Amino acid sequence: YLSNIVVDAYNKGLLEEYELVGVLGRSREASEMLAQKAGCRAYDTIEELLEQKPDYIAEAASGQAGRDYAETILSNGCNFAVLSIGAFADQELYERVIKTAGQHGTKVHIASGAIGGFDVLRTVSLMGAVTSGIETRKGPASLKGTPLFEEHLMSDSETSHVFEGNAKKAISLLPTKVNVAVATALATAGAEKTSVNIYSVPGMVGDDHKITAEIEGIKAVVDIYSATSEIAGWSLVALLRNLVSPIMF
Repeated sequence: YLSNIVVDAYNKGLLEEYELVGVLGRSREASEMLAQKAGCRAYDTIEELLEQKPDYIAEAASGQAGRDYAETILSNGCNFAVLSIGAFADQELYERVIKTAGQHGTKVHIASGAIGGFDVLRTVSLMGAVTSGIETRKGPASLKGTPLFEEHLMSDSETSHVFEGNAKKAISLLPTKVNVAVATALATAGAEKTSVNIYSVPGMVGDDHKITAEIEGIKAVVDIYSATSEIAGWSLVALLRNLVSPIMF
């Protein structure tokens, strides 16, 4: 779904500084369908894709893709645009990725996904010992298939507090649901020091994320609601445009 957004943007001319040279997906069938739409080739392995010497590989797949491919991509002279930032809650992996990028002159570019405000979060974090956290509100149906779901949430008439912990714990329980918490953590106090609270809201559609970063004398709050995950795909398009723009935001 998210990769299709990027390809649609490419086909509309919104990424005119780029040539899309290949697609690697979870299955051959999915890859071929997207590649046909994009007018490029489908690949079966990351090594085959890297043989094309791309300047950037953009991930819109999963945290597992980041874990599996990040170091290989960076060590082959290719930059990595990452949407599923949850993989980097693993501090050991994160440090290896930083080291690999430094050794090979490559960079990891983190897409904002369903949130934003990384610039102000980073600025506040540089100014002093920052306290950071994120509150996420979701409909109960979106928690199905996770350890946080309980059947009574579907019939409850009041909001329920279903998780309290840090970003590292949150992403371990919800590997596809709280990438935003890890992105917040990396921009502020780190995965073990960034608090996460998740609420189940009856009848709610979509997600609302409220991020807070605070030091003495300064408090930054970023609050973003999205009815679908579409904004995440468009954030990757925005990142790619920014990388080649003479004016960077």
